[in-house]
Order: sequence, then C-alpha cells, then structure tokens
Amino acid sequence: MSVEKIVARAEAGFDKSLDRLFDLLRVPSISTDPAFADACQKAADWLVKELNAIGFEASARKTPGRPMVVAHYTPKDATSKTPHVLFYGHYDVQPVDPLHLWNTKPFEPVLKKDADGIERIYGRGTADDKGQLMTFVEAARAFIAETGSLPIKATFLIEGEEESGSPSLIPFLKDNKAELSCDVAFVCDTNMWDEKTPAITTRLRGLVHEEIEITGPSIDLHSGMYGGAATNPIRAMTKMIAALHDKNGKVAIPKFYDGVSPLSKPTKKQWASLKFSEKKFLGAVGLKSSAGEKGFSLIEQIWSRPTAEVNGIWGGYQGVGSKTVIPSKAHAKLTFRLVGKQNPQKVLKAFQAFAKKHMMKDATLKFSGKGGGSPASEISESNIYIKKSATALQAEFKRETVLMGSGGSIPIVRSFKDILGMDSVLVGFGLNDDAIHSPNEKYNLSSFQRGIKSWVRIIAALGQ
Repeated sequence: MSVEKIVARAEAGFDKSLDRLFDLLRVPSISTDPAFADACQKAADWLVKELNAIGFEASARKTPGRPMVVAHYTPKDATSKTPHVLFYGHYDVQPVDPLHLWNTKPFEPVLKKDADGIERIYGRGTADDKGQLMTFVEAARAFIAETGSLPIKATFLIEGEEESGSPSLIPFLKDNKAELSCDVAFVCDTNMWDEKTPAITTRLRGLVHEEIEITGPSIDLHSGMYGGAATNPIRAMTKMIAALHDKNGKVAIPKFYDGVSPLSKPTKKQWASLKFSEKKFLGAVGLKSSAGEKGFSLIEQIWSRPTAEVNGIWGGYQGVGSKTVIPSKAHAKLTFRLVGKQNPQKVLKAFQAFAKKHMMKDATLKFSGKGGGSPASEISESNIYIKKSATALQAEFKRETVLMGSGGSIPIVRSFKDILGMDSVLVGFGLNDDAIHSPNEKYNLSSFQRGIKSWVRIIAALGQ
C-alpha cells in the first residue's frame, strides 16, 4: 500500500469532492426549526446514498427527532486484531439569522478568492460541520478507489441534532451500544492551530449552567416611597455576583476547585512553546489585558482552568426613558466551565449554597432546576491513536502537530467514554476565523483539501 498514491488519487478527485460538498451544503438542514425537518431527512438520505456508493452499509435510523446516519465498513481480510474506528460528525446546521448580514445566500455555496489571495468556501455548514465531515467521507472514497479496501473496520455516526443539543443521541448510544462500541472515536468538529499547522485537541472543559430568579417585594414599588427601605432584588443579585471572584480573579465558591489538578510540567512547557499572543488574541475583540486568574498564562486560563461567568442579567424597567421603580424580580443566567475531575452536580450545589449565603434579607432565591452539565474530557497525549494521528498530520503539513486544549465543551466526547467506553481523538481543519454560527460562515479550500489528504494518512497509520 502506497500512501502517496492514495493521496494522489484524492488530489485528482478534488473537483468532484468539492461538487459533492456543495450538493450537501445546498440542503438547509436546520435541526432547531421543525419547518426544516424534511431538509434534515434529505441530508441524511444524501449521506446514506454516498456512503453506500463507496462500499459502506449505511442507513438513516429513526429517532424521536432527526435521523441518525450509521454506516459500517469491514474489509474482507479483517481479523479480530483489525482496528475498529468510529468517525463522528453532524449534518445539521445553525439557523442563518440575521439573513441581511450575509454577503451571499447561505444555502447557495460559493467558492471565491478573497483580497488576500486565499480561496474560501462560503455558506452555512461549510465549517460546522459539513465541510469537516466530508473530509472523512472523501478520504475513505479515495482510499477504496485506489486500493480496493480500507485497512480498518470503520463505522460512521453522523447525527442531525448537534446544533439543537443532541436530545436523541444519548438514548441512541445506549440502545445501540454493542453496534457502536469501537476501539476509538474520531471527532472532526475542531480546529487547526493556524492555517499552516495541524492540531489535535486533547482536552475539553466541561459545562454547568444555572438560571436564578430573585424576588424582593411582591410588586414593583415606587422608588421614592420605598427607596432605601425596600430590598431591591437587582442590588441583591449584583452583590452576590460581585462576590463570585476574589481580587485575583479566582472563583470564591467554597470547594469549587475540588478535582482541579496542576498542569503537568511537559504540557506546560509545550504550551509555552506555542508563543500564544495574549495581545493579539484579546486585541482582536477590542480588549487589552486578561481578566482571569493571576499566576496563569492566558492559554492556561482558557484551556486548563475552570470559570464562573454571568451570561445574562435583567430585571426592572428597560423601556425608553425613566421609570422610578424598585422591581419585584431580577434574573441572571450563569455558566461554569469545568476542568480535570470537577463534578458538575457538586459544582452546581456549591454555587447554589454560595448564592443563598450571599443573599440579602427579604430576597428570595429560585433556581431553574434545569442546571444539567457535563464533566471535562481529557485524553492522554501518550495515547497510541494520538501519536499515530500526530505523526500522520505532520507528514501532510511538514510541521509538528500541536497538542492543544480547548476552552469549549463537546459533550459527545464524554458520552463516548461513559457509554461506549472509548476515548476520542479530536482532529479538525477549521480555523478561528471561520465564523461558525454567524453570517458568512466559511471554510478555507485548503482546509477541505488538506483535510481529505490528512485523513488518508491517518487511516493508513491506523491500519498499520
């Protein structure tokens, strides 16, 4: 088996690969809006047809929501020692609003060369996640076309509800555990370090969310008649929120850091070698200095430290002009990003106890009762699938693969571990400026092309 010949086969088919991607991008598979249910079914059926065409046994499985695409490939010469790999992606996309901010029609993809000379594919789903998942599919197509077979047993799991919280996914994994359990899962919903440097994401922060309502007086009050005497729930809210962090940016909730371990020296050294620019990172969004914990670099703050953030706060009169009232109620939404072995439910209970302790007299707290969450995920950098993938990516990009963290959360990774018992390797070819979830979403043509070639090399490495 010549890897370079398979790569050359993929290169020769780039135009047709792009045509197929455009066909999928034209399907408005918005999972959050019931009006697009037929479009989601169409996208699932399209993927089933394409996977069957290259030799997989594929089907669209019914769920209470959008269909789940499952496809299997077993080489004729497979043995019990042949690696079995699951590839995960999602065909659903975000809504396109606000439509007037798009420079092109969201579901009429275009390829154009911008002023900087870089060719980019514009359209909803280009980077999140249709362009990414099609790098899987097209790599498998080239491999089979050139050699007649894949060197691994492969399973595709492509869901249609990722952008709406994946409500059907956990039950589906539990109901099909025996079928979907593999040696390892590959997830293609992540980024490169930069447009010339490949990356594997080895850690993800977990997430807990909570919404609170504080009630003071039973009705809105005249601020002249009651001002100074009545408990103002907005004041109670802001007082509690102000107490969440100490002067050094550390979260002040008791036992919040239970399960948080120091960063290992090798990882700390590797991250320091990345020469991550705090000035450039913050400057791009109009900021100048980090507001995180003192004593930690910015990259450590966003990859390896937990957070407590207020995502929304409201209450009282918000119309035009003045209305002199003390409001009856105040509201806030908060999220906590978790790392290491922090327990989501323990963090949630610790916050609730903290909020009660810092509440003013005559202020009544009510929690949403929907504060679910997921723990952080981490895969050892010494994992054999990490090592093989990193070497394959380096062969394609001629640069050392960055092993990076992510400040965000991808709950499916934890579900694969907890339900199917397998680790996940996160390899993607997106870039920070892809504008996912926003108008004018794009995917660099080079990301698509090199993504296909990279997966050819990774598949070959996995089969050795």
